[in-house]
Amino acid sequence: MTQPLTSISGIGPATAEGFVRAGITTAEQLREIGAEAAYGAWIAAGNPPHFIGFYALHMALQGRPWNDCRGAEKAALRKRFDALKAGIAGKAALKDKGRARLDAALDEIGLRAKR
Repeated sequence: MTQPLTSISGIGPATAEGFVRAGITTAEQLREIGAEAAYGAWIAAGNPPHFIGFYALHMALQGRPWNDCRGAEKAALRKRFDALKAGIAGKAALKDKGRARLDAALDEIGLRAKR
């Protein structure tokens, strides 16, 4: 039997909806692919990228509270988040080649409706 995403402590209804938009529909799927792949899918689906959400997801999958992330661990996760975000932005830029730079930038920060 599958468990809903919200069965993972720290994942509420809004976050679960974002993961469903990214094609991740169960807690088992989320645990299986892991935090980085899941957050990559989250961003690629058009959900807004936020560092706190990224590290909170890492903590949730470890059964830890979101505010348990500190110091060197948080700094390492920040580097991984920045690399993940840059990689996805790079792929989007290649896909959207020819679009106005302003449109692409607004899409990246979530200020334009998806077509």
